[in-house]
Amino acid sequence: MCRTVALQISLILVLSASLRSATASPDDHRYNVGDHVPLFVNRVGPLNNPSETYQYYELPFCRPDPVKFKKESLGEILNGDRLASALFELKFREHKTEEIWCEKKLKRDEVENFRRAVANDYYFQMYYDDLPFWGFIGKIEESWRLDNAILRYYLFKHVQFDVLYNGDRVVEIHAFADPNHVVDITEDIDVDVKFTYSVLWNTTSAPFETRMGRYSMESSLPIHQKIHWFSLVNSVVIIVLLMGLLVLLFMRRLKNDMRKCSIGDGEEDKEVGWKYLHGDVFRHPQNLSLFSAVVGTGTQLLASFCCLFVLVSVGVLYPYNRGALCSSLVFTYTLTSIVAGYFAASFHCQFVETGWERSVLLAGILYVGPLFVTVSILNTIAVSYGAMAALPVSTIFVIILIYTFVTTPLLALGGVIGHRFRSDFQAPCATKRFPREIPPLAWYRKTPCQMFLAGFFSFSAIVLELFYIYASLWGYKIFILPSILFVIFVILVMLTAILSVGLTYVQLSVEDHEWWWRSMLCGGSTAFFMFAYSIYFYVRSNMSGLLQLSFFVGYNACLCYALFLMLGTISFYASLTFVRHIYHAVKSE
Repeated sequence: MCRTVALQISLILVLSASLRSATASPDDHRYNVGDHVPLFVNRVGPLNNPSETYQYYELPFCRPDPVKFKKESLGEILNGDRLASALFELKFREHKTEEIWCEKKLKRDEVENFRRAVANDYYFQMYYDDLPFWGFIGKIEESWRLDNAILRYYLFKHVQFDVLYNGDRVVEIHAFADPNHVVDITEDIDVDVKFTYSVLWNTTSAPFETRMGRYSMESSLPIHQKIHWFSLVNSVVIIVLLMGLLVLLFMRRLKNDMRKCSIGDGEEDKEVGWKYLHGDVFRHPQNLSLFSAVVGTGTQLLASFCCLFVLVSVGVLYPYNRGALCSSLVFTYTLTSIVAGYFAASFHCQFVETGWERSVLLAGILYVGPLFVTVSILNTIAVSYGAMAALPVSTIFVIILIYTFVTTPLLALGGVIGHRFRSDFQAPCATKRFPREIPPLAWYRKTPCQMFLAGFFSFSAIVLELFYIYASLWGYKIFILPSILFVIFVILVMLTAILSVGLTYVQLSVEDHEWWWRSMLCGGSTAFFMFAYSIYFYVRSNMSGLLQLSFFVGYNACLCYALFLMLGTISFYASLTFVRHIYHAVKSE
């Protein structure tokens, strides 16, 4: 009997041990009391310069021997993450008070490094169970002596971790520096420091599934919601006014033009200027290969952008999902390269059956080429600074391999498909052999003025939200929700299409048949206003230094260039649909 009971107890112990090891795992974020929870240090850097970050152990903190780096994915490396092991030990639900981190004698050069970091308002970032949290290195206090202000620099030597848990999962973590536990590092002398930390665990009713939601709570604050809604209402009002203007003026005049064409009265017929362009309006644009490449690249970027929104909607992308956004950008752009090849070759072959290879080649380098040059320059600057934004040689090699063996074949495959299944350009009217002479145009009817008008109206509808977009891109908090960003994008697309149709009709009314490039330039002109606003945002911010300036200008230029190609393509398709419709109606009548 006793032997049977002993066997049962042993079996229960074995099963409980196996159950413990099966349920407690960092992979599913479930832990038992006393389990090790992964903690990694990531970066340090000045608070006002989000691009200027360095590895955590660039500052003379206590470090494990040896320092073990977490294996990072491609997206995490592109994002500038370099997670390393730490001396902190935050076991699940184990309280600690004044635990000694390490004792160290800071030499003069190390004191100088810490003082420089405190002077530049350095922060640190760590990850605990994949939850990011931040804290400051030290503080500056101002004291007076004989009517002279003296700055004292203090290094925080104690950190308190406040962790919230729900059941067997970590939900939230914060790091606080104790202002009463500091060491004076104003003077260049050796300093003995005993670094300590405390861990406080508390329960919370917040579910584990929503633990990443607090990082986007800034967007949910009442004042921000009011501003977002005001911006959306402002954008909708502008769309309604423009649509009303288009319907009342352009469509009404267009119907009158159609009526005059159907009547065929000689005197009235002379007033319809755009009717005389039926033999020239469908003549293929100049620099057909480059135009086809722009259409292909713009369509590819639009497809990539839509894919990102789909990933957000299904929960793959969320705030502070390390490297997920960069990985998604790389892979969506790579996979959609077949779209660029198809549309570039298909559009080119609608007019000319030969030379489509050049259009596909241009589509492959039209955006990647300037992006590669910009990233190379920024990477050189980052290497000279020793910043984490510098890409390792191995990562650059991987990206080149992806572009060579994945992107390029998909681009070529799309080009072959576009050429193989090509179709003739569906023009309602036959094109004359020689182009019609364009009459002299007033200054306000020329391309620069129309670009300004189209870009200004579209920009005015989204300018109130641009601050929060740039604050989210170049800050540490998420100030705009994906749903609001999607609505803004839809509004921008609608405005671009409406303005493109209106300006194209105005251009055709003065017998200017070269509308192809102009429609694309007018649609993409919003990007110039956005880039100008980004410069204004930088001037108003607290960013400084060559590294931050170069990264801000470089990446914003690449972003605005992508937006230019995307909106230009949308504008062109809207104008093409409109032109086909009106000339098809004239031919039918």
